[in-house]
Amino acid sequence: MRLTENLSEKHIIGYGASSTVYKCMLKNSKAIAIKRLHSQYPHNVREFETELETVGSIRHRNLVSLHGYSLSPNGNLLFYDYMENGSLWDLLHGWHICPSKKVKLDWETRLKIAIGAAQGLAYLHHDCNPRIIHRDVKSSNILLDENFEAHLSDFGIAKCISPAKTHASTYVLGTIGYIDPEYARTSRLTEKSDVYSFGIVLLELLTGKKPVDNESNLHQLILSKADDNTVMEAVDSEVSITCMDMGLVKKAFQLALLCTKRHPSDRPSMHQVALVLVTLLPAPSSKPGTAAPKPTDYTHYLAASPVVKANAKHDSSSLSDGQWFVRFGEVISKSSL
Repeated sequence: MRLTENLSEKHIIGYGASSTVYKCMLKNSKAIAIKRLHSQYPHNVREFETELETVGSIRHRNLVSLHGYSLSPNGNLLFYDYMENGSLWDLLHGWHICPSKKVKLDWETRLKIAIGAAQGLAYLHHDCNPRIIHRDVKSSNILLDENFEAHLSDFGIAKCISPAKTHASTYVLGTIGYIDPEYARTSRLTEKSDVYSFGIVLLELLTGKKPVDNESNLHQLILSKADDNTVMEAVDSEVSITCMDMGLVKKAFQLALLCTKRHPSDRPSMHQVALVLVTLLPAPSSKPGTAAPKPTDYTHYLAASPVVKANAKHDSSSLSDGQWFVRFGEVISKSSL
């Protein structure tokens, strides 16, 4: 409280609907972020407890690290690593408010951000017990460190689901533009709701457009362009300039459309999404005089991988990982999306 002058306004770095975030420089010159949940909102006590129960007990390089908490007269406080580059939303859309702060995100940086977020979600869905559904995946909840490594944040409405259950019937929570329509319609929450939201984030990364902007809906726009084969017209100019192989961008669009399929069972798992995204990274250049490595047969890898086999039980209702990749390959090999 001393270092932030009792949470003075001049230390504010962000606002949420029910919280304020402050930057605090510790005496060892390490920066931390303090999230203050406003005490006048009764549901904030529940959000505070949920955040502690979920992110408080797990560690992953693509999740924000919670270092501590405080029950304070000024509101409940959560202490996180400070993220140098703010949120993905700020980088993609915030510069419209302050053009001098525009950061150019090249294709490879965007792809690495997508991979990091996908791996963080895959960890929540497949490696946590009980498994965790984030429920509010969006670009403003993807924070970026000084190396533009993605870290998922804000677990206030996350839901834990035991292995015995296939879904949770719950109140529909989330953010307009990112909410899975099937979850909104049925109130049946599964991991595939996060997959849908991630697909919208991937479309944001590819186009630089907001999910909902005035009367425009990004997902509907891309679907209409997919119908008449003009999807590539929607690519953000920074992606077009910096990507050497636009075929990779086309594949990323196709993956985003698979993630946002209407029926949850038709969507890939986050484990599959992360694996496919990694295949879009440029191959490391080989030294002169050495033979170029043979292209990896990812279909075989996905079908045979023990990790995939271990995760197959999570997707018993849908195709196996190997079949998924084959189908993905068939779709993206077509001349049009």
